[in-house]
Amino acid sequence: MNSRSAIEAFLEMLAAERGASSNTLEAYGRDLEDADAFLERGLHRADADALRSYLADLARRGFAPSSQARRLSALRQFFRFLYGEGLRADDPTGTLESPSRRAALPKVLGETETARVLELAAQEAEGNDPAALRLLAVVEILYGTGLRVSELVSLPVSVARTAERFVLVRGKGERERMVPLSHSVKGALDRWMPVRQAMGDLADGNWLFPAHSGSGHVARQVVARELKALATRAGVSAAAVSPHVMRHAFASHLLQNGADLRAVQQLLGHADISTTQIYTHVLEKRLVELVSRHHPLADRG
Repeated sequence: MNSRSAIEAFLEMLAAERGASSNTLEAYGRDLEDADAFLERGLHRADADALRSYLADLARRGFAPSSQARRLSALRQFFRFLYGEGLRADDPTGTLESPSRRAALPKVLGETETARVLELAAQEAEGNDPAALRLLAVVEILYGTGLRVSELVSLPVSVARTAERFVLVRGKGERERMVPLSHSVKGALDRWMPVRQAMGDLADGNWLFPAHSGSGHVARQVVARELKALATRAGVSAAAVSPHVMRHAFASHLLQNGADLRAVQQLLGHADISTTQIYTHVLEKRLVELVSRHHPLADRG
């Protein structure tokens, strides 16, 4: 057996037993042939150290972690096939670690850009136009609570009628959490409610933002479209703004101003702290300043 015959046998198995497409077979073939060309003794004879050297070479060549992981997946399947067929006595990929993938940092509006969007929403609502008042309430809630857009559009009207400073929100996985209502959010809701109460038959519904739709409430797509249009009018790129970006701004700005990561986790409704830790990049500057300012050895060169 040589590497070429081993690769061909593996590809034949993929085609016959798994029904792999021609594109898939070509991709696996290219990946395995690239590894074979790198390895002096040939792919079929490679041990774990040789495969680690190959993976390191992929990184040096500038392959993204996702591409490295795809190559490693092809190698794993190839050697499992050889082991299962009795063509090798071991599987050298068993001890190989997958390339680490950095979680993508969320898009976040700066506090200055966020303030411009909020200020314009407030200015446009001064004329008491119903659409502008609804948009003001929407923007204040998104930024002031960090709700997901799906949670926002399905808010009950009772949110605006309560005298409490906290409301109960049911999010992903039917998990419930308490969300505080700031003075700005309450003020925007107070201005929206008279408009809502004048909406005829829609006023009798249960939704905070009712609409003539299948769901009975305003659609997420409508919220996103109106938010982007508002951002454009405020001189902020529409591509940089969305309901989800406002949620990220809520979390990031809290952390920048001293909030605890666990508290932000609870406010966002994340079941696992690891999900919230994607925001820790915003803490780096504040933590460096904290150490520089308060550590007794900070002034020593």
